[in-house]
Amino acid sequence: MTMTMTETSTQTEPTVPIPVRLDIDTVAPRFSRALAGLDAAMVRELDAAGIDARLRELVRLRASQINGCSYCVDLHSGDAAKAGDTAARIAAVAVWQESPFFTARERAAFALTESITRLSETHVPDADWAAAATRFSPEELGALVSLIVVINAWNAVGVSTHAWTGSM
Repeated sequence: MTMTMTETSTQTEPTVPIPVRLDIDTVAPRFSRALAGLDAAMVRELDAAGIDARLRELVRLRASQINGCSYCVDLHSGDAAKAGDTAARIAAVAVWQESPFFTARERAAFALTESITRLSETHVPDADWAAAATRFSPEELGALVSLIVVINAWNAVGVSTHAWTGSM
């Protein structure tokens, strides 16, 4: 994460701002509200299924890392910390397969996240689905798929438009 000059760092140069390409919230407000409504529906599904807040944020973080959405990586790293996750686990999400910090359930969620996020490449292999299905009930899987689809939508907007700037 890039720090600003006011933060404690060995960095001596100012950070480089990324210009907004399109303020999607202003130019397509009905779409923005619809996406926010879809997000709210997804959260209700997660709540109903009992998916833990820490797992939610780590899944959002992993999809955002894959998609290269700087704003979302920053946002969901912070949200994972607020949900009670450790700095070590948050940092290790990018290398979850090589990290000892994650449970079998979390690993199944990450594998499914990667498969769905890379849908055009993977077509969601049966093995990834089966691994998730052994760790999550059908209701939990439905909520997890909802989460992954919605974060990928947010990432698509963020990466393509640079609509939101980071808080760094």
